[in-house]
Amino acid sequence: MYVLSLVLAFLIQTSVIPLIPFLSSSPNLLLILTFSIGFIHGNLPGMIYGLGAGLLLDLFYSGPFGFYSFIFVVIGYLNGIFSNIYYEEYITLPMLMCVVNEFIYHVYIYIFRFLIRGKYDLPYYLVHVVLPAIVFSLMVTLILYRFVFTASEKIDE
Repeated sequence: MYVLSLVLAFLIQTSVIPLIPFLSSSPNLLLILTFSIGFIHGNLPGMIYGLGAGLLLDLFYSGPFGFYSFIFVVIGYLNGIFSNIYYEEYITLPMLMCVVNEFIYHVYIYIFRFLIRGKYDLPYYLVHVVLPAIVFSLMVTLILYRFVFTASEKIDE
């Protein structure tokens, strides 16, 4: 089930969403699933799912191998910490985690893809890339987190 959701989210994120003409930015489905799995199941499953998502991105995008795997494993681990602290059906903490994770992900991308090359236009990046991505990811998280949560409950039964 989880492998199927990983592959399906990757396919939708890389081949369907870019074809929608009115989206200036797109939600990061793999990031949403990674932090959801980490939050619901803990550190190790979050890290394993993050490793799978990161490897898919590393295999199909250019750049140093392991670039995406590292950030997805870290995000899976950090969100797994919250599974011990807070675990209820409320959506408030996952929504907050979505914003924090998107911000961490985009700061990581900015530092290692732009800042190192001398591109210092952080305000432009924040307004035109990060904020739209956070808004779209929040909307998708409302739907996708509930799906992952109910699927996890049915699998555990």
